[in-house]
Amino acid sequence: MTATGPALEIRDAALRRSGRELWSGLDLTVAPGELIAVLGPSGSGKTTLLQAILGLQSLSSGSLSVLGQPVRAGGNRRVGYIPQSRPLPRDVALRGRDVVALGVNGHRFGLPIPRRRDAARVEKLIDEVGARAFADRPVGVLSGGEQQRLRIGQALADDPRLLLCDEPLTSLDLANQRAVVDLIDRHRRQREAAVLLVTHDINPLLGKVDRILYIAGGRFTLGRPDEVLRSEVLTELYGTPVFVLRAGDRLVVVGAPDAEDAHHHHHDEDHS
Repeated sequence: MTATGPALEIRDAALRRSGRELWSGLDLTVAPGELIAVLGPSGSGKTTLLQAILGLQSLSSGSLSVLGQPVRAGGNRRVGYIPQSRPLPRDVALRGRDVVALGVNGHRFGLPIPRRRDAARVEKLIDEVGARAFADRPVGVLSGGEQQRLRIGQALADDPRLLLCDEPLTSLDLANQRAVVDLIDRHRRQREAAVLLVTHDINPLLGKVDRILYIAGGRFTLGRPDEVLRSEVLTELYGTPVFVLRAGDRLVVVGAPDAEDAHHHHHDEDHS
């Protein structure tokens, strides 16, 4: 099915949290099939933006529509969500396939009633994310990359037309980062789904991302990677000298004042 109309429209939006304005005047239109990376230091409002799109946080002003409909508190099942990659406890009483199944039937009330169609959907998702080899193992003993594949399967259960990803690459090694990015990218290309992906490290997305929304200090800039990831642009955004360097095929951001998080922009480049 070919998507029509924007997947996401934000107009003159502002967001406050704990009495502090995170940002204001944000205009953003995300087209079907477009991948936008959201960058910026901790506390800049990246995750809060995703929460507003999910209907978990209200805008202070402005408007927000998802797939042509106003955002509502109950959310929209055509919006998928992939959380940050955090290891699940070893004693979690779930198998890998159970995590995926929560995306298929976890929204229903009462006792789960097995349905042939649901079971087939779970099996298809397991294969799509490459989880067949560990689908019946306890999820707590799986690696971070394996757990994240299962979360992606769960997020794709309703064939989302908008996929929100909140730092899905955190704590993953380079091989698993690439695998996760490839899974997300394949879904958006095959299904013409829009993707908004919050990250601290743009490098795994280079070559796939269409535009970057960079938020810092209550301000933001939006554009193609070659327009945003420039020393003069980030210097103006931060209000202090910031340098964007290239190390081989990777980018290094140096001088950003969010010191505790700046290393995420180049945590692999330090060894180049």
